[in-house]
Amino acid sequence: MADSTVEKAHPTEPAAPTAWRSHGTALRSTHTLRLRVSAALVAATVLAVLLVPPLVQLDQQAVDLAAKLEPPSWAHPFGTDDVGRDLLLRCVYGLRVSLLVGVVAALTATVIGTAVGATAGALGGWADRAVMRLVDTFSSVPHLLLGVFIVAMFRPGVWPVVVSVGLTHWLSTARIVRAEVLSLRSRPHIDAAVSGGASRWRVTVRHLLPGVLPQAGLAAVLMVPHAMWHESALSFLGLGLPTHTASLGTLIQGARGSLLAGQWWPTLFPGLFLIVPTLALAGLAGVWRERISPRRRSELML
Repeated sequence: MADSTVEKAHPTEPAAPTAWRSHGTALRSTHTLRLRVSAALVAATVLAVLLVPPLVQLDQQAVDLAAKLEPPSWAHPFGTDDVGRDLLLRCVYGLRVSLLVGVVAALTATVIGTAVGATAGALGGWADRAVMRLVDTFSSVPHLLLGVFIVAMFRPGVWPVVVSVGLTHWLSTARIVRAEVLSLRSRPHIDAAVSGGASRWRVTVRHLLPGVLPQAGLAAVLMVPHAMWHESALSFLGLGLPTHTASLGTLIQGARGSLLAGQWWPTLFPGLFLIVPTLALAGLAGVWRERISPRRRSELML
């Protein structure tokens, strides 16, 4: 009886490794699907922004009061706005402007944050403490409020919004880069470079900055949709881009009256043009994070 009990127990032993392998396969499949969908959406966004304006020979500012607030149809797939302009073309032009603002502002914020964070981490001591207290001081002010203050000092336009977002969104990047620099400073090759007589500047440029570039690049990718939402919020409040300039924020702001009257398409489609690229970029950033994080990568291989 004991032997038969032992024999029955043996077949159940490989079940745990099989379960782990199937779990890892499912994770890799989800990872691949998310990468492909996100890349396809980002590619579609870039192609729409680059190709639609030159290929479609239509004036996105052309007013046709006889066709105002028409629902989606074959002639106008996204319908028309309150003065008869084609909403699909307006959304593409709006995405073009919002994406330009998002990319330039994200690069500006990333450069500032990387410089500040790398300087604080490389210097250490009282300089590090002083820089991080400065970062904490800026963080205590809501960046939307600070952005409104900066934009209000200039005439409405693209570059005041870029400056506003760039000067208010570098704080998180500075913290990330500083933490990475402090981690790299304890590595053996950094100690060897310092022991070999390398200056602090040389160690920072040749060893520390290349080590933080993956994290800084990830922060820049995540900053693009954040900057797009920030621009949309400022334009919605009437403080960002001029109302005649097509951006996703100005389109949503101009559609408020139509939404209250029951016309849903002038608000829905600009909102989708804002949400879909955000999700796509977030998906690519998640894949990037898993690639540069050894722990997440080892979990995927289980």
